[in-house]
Amino acid sequence: MLQIGKTIISLDVIQKEFCCDLDKCKGGCCVDGDSGAPITLEEADLIEEMYPDYQEYLSDLNKAEIKIQGFSVIDGDGDLVTPIVGNNECVFTFTDEEGITKCAIEKAYFEKHIAFRKPVSCHLFPIRITEYKRFDAVNYQELDICKPGRICGKSNGLPLWQYLKEPLVRKYGLEWYKELTYAAENLPEE
Repeated sequence: MLQIGKTIISLDVIQKEFCCDLDKCKGGCCVDGDSGAPITLEEADLIEEMYPDYQEYLSDLNKAEIKIQGFSVIDGDGDLVTPIVGNNECVFTFTDEEGITKCAIEKAYFEKHIAFRKPVSCHLFPIRITEYKRFDAVNYQELDICKPGRICGKSNGLPLWQYLKEPLVRKYGLEWYKELTYAAENLPEE
């Protein structure tokens, strides 16, 4: 592990290679799980506020589920998360013409309807952050559904920390990322 500011970073974040391969995984990270994506109170408020800008991409089932559950829920671990449909799929998803599950919020962002891309925990996946009182633990969550991403990352020689530069900068800032880059590039070989 290494420490940068108030973060403790798993060496897997630096040493593992990764690049999402949506053609192969079909957006499994938005579907596979027993709980929704972790979100902050601020994100929950934004998701609710921007609903008119992305609801058109949602199915009637998902819209009905939002009416029942709302825009955020507390999961079994006591965390604030996105609601899910059918015990696994994030309520803010849709399936595109290629059968890939995608985020309706992010679609609205890319179409320039909103300025918020999606919850930072989704943007960072498969990095998961656990916030403690004195530090954040920054870890790589290696899941079976992401096997295509590991294969793609390896074939491209793309480290996870480089692949997720944008969301890491979004979460911790450019100076933090520069320190991570320095640490990664100067990590002693085992």
